[in-house]
Amino acid sequence: EETKLLQKLYDFLTAKEFQIQMKGVALLLDLCKSSPQLISSNIVQIFGGFVLRIGDSHKKVKQQALEVLALMIDVLRDVVSPVLIRLIEAVTSNLNSKHPGIYAA
Repeated sequence: EETKLLQKLYDFLTAKEFQIQMKGVALLLDLCKSSPQLISSNIVQIFGGFVLRIGDSHKKVKQQALEVLALMIDVLRDVVSPVLIRLIEAVTSNLNSKHPGIYAA
């Protein structure tokens, strides 16, 4: 069952349609809250898809991903080290955003 859930999450995060991508970001946050062990034990694979959303060309997806990341860091702070460099690169690419929601996130 966990494998199916992880596959669904990855499929959502890597989908072409922005609405499905946003569902993936929301699902990731839900899983961080309800099953942090599942996320932490698969963090490299999961964040491979999630980092794409932080750099997404769709502003709503990007903003939601940055906001969710801020919430997830508290839960995952002890296990985020394997993906930290990728996260920092993705987040810093948004620091000069002219979009107020993205910049604030």
